[in-house]
Amino acid sequence: MARATNSTKEAIELPTIDEQRINDAMNTITTIQSAYNEERDLVNQLLGQAQMADAFTKFSLTVRTSKLNFVKENKLYRSLKGKKSPNGYDFLTGTWEEFCNLLGISVQKADLDIQNLKEFGEEALDSMSQMGIGYRELRQYRKLPEDQKTALIEVAKAGDKESLVELAEEFIAKNNKEKDLLKKENSNLQADYKALSKRNADVAKEKEELAIKLAQFEMKTMPLDERLEPFKKQIAETQSRIDKLFEEQRQYVDIMYKLMLDIMENDPDYDPEKPYSLPESMQIALLTLNGSAVLTLDQARYVHRELWNKFDSDIMEAQQRQESLVNENVQDLYK
Repeated sequence: MARATNSTKEAIELPTIDEQRINDAMNTITTIQSAYNEERDLVNQLLGQAQMADAFTKFSLTVRTSKLNFVKENKLYRSLKGKKSPNGYDFLTGTWEEFCNLLGISVQKADLDIQNLKEFGEEALDSMSQMGIGYRELRQYRKLPEDQKTALIEVAKAGDKESLVELAEEFIAKNNKEKDLLKKENSNLQADYKALSKRNADVAKEKEELAIKLAQFEMKTMPLDERLEPFKKQIAETQSRIDKLFEEQRQYVDIMYKLMLDIMENDPDYDPEKPYSLPESMQIALLTLNGSAVLTLDQARYVHRELWNKFDSDIMEAQQRQESLVNENVQDLYK
């Protein structure tokens, strides 16, 4: 007589919500993490917590986030694809967002917790969580430079909330002060840029007017004296504008120097006995001003060289004639 096949399936009994059961579930998860081949069991264990009301949220922040991070990095949530959700109706698509929703947390919160875990480490994050440090404070801490963030992590590990908050406030105040100073510098540089842009537009207009006057000068129908007279006047006007531009550049140098003194005076870390580096934005502005001065000098040298290449003997002759006239006038004064 053949044995009857036992087709009866064992009914799945949901665990009762209690601390012992939660701890047992967490121990199971920790064991399963060491064996990647059993990833489906890990996901099922986590989903089992979702069926236990809010049991998953009762885990400590770092333990919960560590498990979430493991699932996300190894993409274990994909094993849910094609299965039914805990309510028994919908088929799962196997996405990270869907997995978070099944656990009763938003994907944004899960990702933020994972980010904090990676930024501060399990020990420091767990300590700060116990101190009552919230998401707003953690967001501010994440924005700190790496050296300051490292200092905060070490203080957090020591479990001294007062020292942690005091040090964090000091770092944040210092960074805000530097940010305000850079914002002020940027505003000043933008004002200078607008002024220079306007000056460049004026110079372009003046060059166009000069081109028109030079074209008029080349009209051979006019007598030489009449053609030269406006040209000499234009040279004098151009020299006046050049003098004004040079004066503006000298003022720019003074402005930059005063700004440098102001930066050093307001920098709490400034030590006159140690080398000091100006902010990068200040260095860029100095390079711009230096480049302008060098370009102006090169252009002046070019014009002077061209002038002497074409008229050197004529200029020397005119200079000698003027010197002779001056000497004659001096002699007439003593007669």
